[in-house]
Amino acid sequence: VQLQASGGGLVQPGGSLRLSCAASSVFSINEMGWYRQAPGKQRDLVASIVRGGSTNYADSVKGRFTISRDNAKNTVYLQMNSLKPEDTAVYYCTADIDWGSKGIRRYWGQGTQVTVPA
Repeated sequence: VQLQASGGGLVQPGGSLRLSCAASSVFSINEMGWYRQAPGKQRDLVASIVRGGSTNYADSVKGRFTISRDNAKNTVYLQMNSLKPEDTAVYYCTADIDWGSKGIRRYWGQGTQVTVPA
C-alpha cells in the first residue's frame, strides 16, 4: 500500500492550502488522517476521519482545517484555511487497513512541506 501526498507549498499567513493523499489500496481503509512534524518537535495528529465520516481535530486547528475523504478514490483531503506560521511543518497522511486476523496496520505517506513565513 502506497500513499502519495500532494498540495504542500509556501503560503502567506492567512492563506489557504489543500492537501491531498491518495492510497493505492484495493482494500477497505478504516481511518485516514494527517499528522505534522515541525523541526525539532514530535509528530502530532492534525486531523483524522473514519470511513463513516466522523472526524477528530487537534485543538490548534479546529475551525481552520477541514478533513474529508473520498472512499471511492481512497483519498483523504485536508483543507487548511487561515494558516499561521506555527502551522509550518511536514505533513504526513496515514491510512489504517484492517488485515483481519493480522490486525490493523497504519501506512504513512512520504510527507509534504507546508511553510507559512512569519
